Amino acid sequence: MVITMLKIKNLTVTVLDKTILEHFNMEIHAGEIHALMGKNGAGKSTIAKVIMRDPSYKIKSGTIFYQEQNLLEMTTSEAAQSGIFLVNQNPIEIEGVTNAEMLRTSLNDAGKNDMNILEFNRKLVNLCNQLHLPTSFIHRDINFNMSGGEKKKNELLHMWMLEPQCIILDEIDSGLDVDSLKLVANSILEYYNQYKPAILIITHQKNLLDILKPDFVHVLDNKKIVQTGDYQLALDIFKNGFSRTSIISESDQNE
Repeated sequence: MVITMLKIKNLTVTVLDKTILEHFNMEIHAGEIHALMGKNGAGKSTIAKVIMRDPSYKIKSGTIFYQEQNLLEMTTSEAAQSGIFLVNQNPIEIEGVTNAEMLRTSLNDAGKNDMNILEFNRKLVNLCNQLHLPTSFIHRDINFNMSGGEKKKNELLHMWMLEPQCIILDEIDSGLDVDSLKLVANSILEYYNQYKPAILIITHQKNLLDILKPDFVHVLDNKKIVQTGDYQLALDIFKNGFSRTSIISESDQNE
């Protein structure tokens, strides 16, 4: 049975009265990995912010449904509690709130409070070892005074603990060295193989996609998706660039 995780239809989004997305369409099913690509400034990160209900982004028209629930009626907290998880290129720092405190609260809010404190701590320690993070990170303030690579690994610590069903990776490869990128990408792949979530990767880099190998690749241009293909489309773009890759307009595809 195919389960639709995200269904975005005819979405038009503005910021400060400037249209960023227009008639944007995308559908992601459980267990699928999608990549969204486009030139710098095309608006790729906008869709992540809209899904996570950033109030700066105004919905002029269109719908987003998450597992048949109207996502546009949710708050950011409700979207997160429903199983959507975002890792962006610059995770925010929250001074005064530790990883352990946030995770216990989030698990309780999501109704996943069946883990006792010993099991909770044991899982955190194992994950720190898996992600090559000091166990002291368990009681560190969220992302505070961490390097770029540490922040990304810290976010993955949250991912493994919260077990989301829908993951959005917004240029997670930004600022990572080769070794950190491999560790991060392989951890996400391991999570995918274990839980089969829906994953949306927003990127313009090759190395992450080489490991995660998306099922579908979408090209964003002129405020909408203008072409969809498989992983080969990404390889063509990496080889030839957007200008030299044959981009088929949405209207052409529908003819």
